[in-house]
Amino acid sequence: MPELKTLGLFLITAVAEILGCYLPYLWLKEGKTVWLLVPAAFFLALFAWLLSLHPTAAGRVYAAYGGVYIFVAIVWLWLVDGIRPTTWDIVGTLVALCGMAIIMFAPRAG
Repeated sequence: MPELKTLGLFLITAVAEILGCYLPYLWLKEGKTVWLLVPAAFFLALFAWLLSLHPTAAGRVYAAYGGVYIFVAIVWLWLVDGIRPTTWDIVGTLVALCGMAIIMFAPRAG
């Protein structure tokens, strides 16, 4: 069960980070309103807070989180950007998720 909690927390964290970065992108590249920076700041603060909720060392959390971020970014590519992931996108995502699982769930002494 702690594994599912960790994965769920990572997924929510990744969505918060992507929103925190995507909203300024819309302002800078798509000419949307500057007011998008307000929710962007909220989502980036939420992202940082969510990462702090993990009970293990920060460096390990940051390293493992990257694998889940890659997965969510590829899903975002498909659902939001409307670009279907390639076979290589999927293979790379699976490799990243395997790395995340090894880092977060490998047995540890003590």
